[in-house]
Amino acid sequence: MIRLGLQGRFWFVLTCMLALSILVMYISVTNGTFDMSASEVLQTLFRVNSNREYDLVIFDFRLPRIVIGALVGLGLGIAGAVLQGITRNPLADSGILGIHSAAGMAIVLFMFILRGTIGTNWLSTLAMPLFGWFGGVGAAFLLLLFARHRGVIDPQRLILVGIALGLGFGAITLYISLKMDPQDFEMATVWLAGSIYSKTWPQIVAVLPWLVILIPIIWWRSYKLNLLHLDEVSVSGIGLDVHRERIIFLLCCVGLVSACVSVSGSIGFVGLIAPHIARRLVGIQYKYVVPVCGAIGMLMVLIGDFIGKTIFAPAELPVGIVISIIGVPYFIYLLFRKRK
Repeated sequence: MIRLGLQGRFWFVLTCMLALSILVMYISVTNGTFDMSASEVLQTLFRVNSNREYDLVIFDFRLPRIVIGALVGLGLGIAGAVLQGITRNPLADSGILGIHSAAGMAIVLFMFILRGTIGTNWLSTLAMPLFGWFGGVGAAFLLLLFARHRGVIDPQRLILVGIALGLGFGAITLYISLKMDPQDFEMATVWLAGSIYSKTWPQIVAVLPWLVILIPIIWWRSYKLNLLHLDEVSVSGIGLDVHRERIIFLLCCVGLVSACVSVSGSIGFVGLIAPHIARRLVGIQYKYVVPVCGAIGMLMVLIGDFIGKTIFAPAELPVGIVISIIGVPYFIYLLFRKRK
């Protein structure tokens, strides 16, 4: 039996995850209410014997949805790994810490202010992630403010404060959505459930710059996440400014989560589950964990979306609900495991 080193195992796992993601993309683009063969998909993609119906199905319905699912899974998986790293808490996640809810509240408020103009012009589409980022930053500030105990972030307080903030922001979101017009309320309800149905190319353009800028920054600084797991005396001895690094990583995570939430709504548990799977596969070094978390998150959202659109066809189940069905039992398992 061939034994792979840590780097070899990393490349093997990453390649397998990406290959599985491509396989799920292929199945998603060829299967649905209107099935297509591989040759028909390739001919449409490369503009050979182009057919108007095939163009509509692939370029307007299926490809934007698949690309959004991949990008959202990538961003949420990496954000989850970083949040668990800076808090030193394996139960930390953007959904549990209230960042999801805060970004969602800010975006619902944005929808309420614009009243029916969302998606009708590029400016509103591009502004949604930025608006969500302000909401996420507000949640991060409150989280750091109330979770500190004797000048240090307490992991147990962090979870409790995050849950409280999530409930509070969720209640505000519900209140705002009830004040909306029926059409806007329906759009907000579907969006809050974590649906990537009927996504468009402008939404991909809106979320892509956040991922292209923030993910390389996180990966380039990922070695510092390993150092943050050391005790305070050791960290001080090597001259690392713990508070500054946590703020930088937290702001990057808020940017990723807000951008993802702005186009997909609240898809929870991806950032909780992906880091646990990644650490089991490639160890605890974050230069390996971060990319693998992104690939696992991508695969989770793509599979969840495919299940949601096929298992109850012609009706569809939002991907956020599908992943929550899987994530809630796993979260309970982690809670009981942590108590042992």
